[in-house]
Amino acid sequence: MNWADATSGWSWNPLTDLQQIWAFPFMVNAFRAGTVVAVLAAVMGWFMVLRRQSFAGHTLAVVSFPGAACATLLGISAGFGFFAFCVGGALVIAAIPRAGQGGSAQESALTGTVQAFLLACGFLFVALYKGFLGGVNSLLFGSFLGITTTQVTVLAAVAVVALGALAVIGRPLLFASVDDNVAAGRGVPVRALSVAFLVLLGAATAEASQITGTLLVFALLVMPAAAAQQLTARPAASLALSVLIAVTVTWTGLIAAYYSPYPSGFYVTTFAFALYVLVRAGRALGTAVGIYRPAGGSAA
Repeated sequence: MNWADATSGWSWNPLTDLQQIWAFPFMVNAFRAGTVVAVLAAVMGWFMVLRRQSFAGHTLAVVSFPGAACATLLGISAGFGFFAFCVGGALVIAAIPRAGQGGSAQESALTGTVQAFLLACGFLFVALYKGFLGGVNSLLFGSFLGITTTQVTVLAAVAVVALGALAVIGRPLLFASVDDNVAAGRGVPVRALSVAFLVLLGAATAEASQITGTLLVFALLVMPAAAAQQLTARPAASLALSVLIAVTVTWTGLIAAYYSPYPSGFYVTTFAFALYVLVRAGRALGTAVGIYRPAGGSAA
């Protein structure tokens, strides 16, 4: 919906414009939910990109659609379907060890198999549903509008639990993500950490999918983290940048959607992609002129 027709329009004064937007309770909830989802997706996505498990993250994003469709078919809350299928899919992917020769290939093959099968199941559930399923577009592309205060509270609670669990395993997980063989040699439970992370990633994907939709959640999972890791190799700084980028593109996407007839998911994805392209272009330019040295060097 083009809210510009019902308002005075963009004033070029950020404070005034935010006050105008936040005069609507549904927009306040949209910003709250978007911020929660952006922070959780950015942190989980940072580890996902570092561990080279973007395909697994994409699969978990996709399988949230059949989860929600199945829940709708059974007459229960779609949220249960999101979490059941995403966490279940994470456990299936985790069943194949990554370590050892061919481990990554086996994980990719299983991940692709799970994705194709469950996506087909999703369309089957939609076909079997006899009622009016007008929310298919919402399941696929999400909607930041219409979020209640109760939903924001639930999202925040899930995010706190997931981020708290990640904080507990964060240091050994980082070690195992950088070099799993050395970490295993030092007594780090690499296998258990991998399973735990995939479960947390599944929970984060299930939460984010309820807001961004199954086809757009991957944008917040991968692009802010990928851009941040291009900017700096320092873990703490890179992780903070990932969160900052995710929140920024989410907020700017919501603002742009408020003043235009186009959906917020389009803007969030577009802004994230544009920023990633800009970062990659800047890095390439820096390498060409000798400012950046990719082979372990530092900026001059």
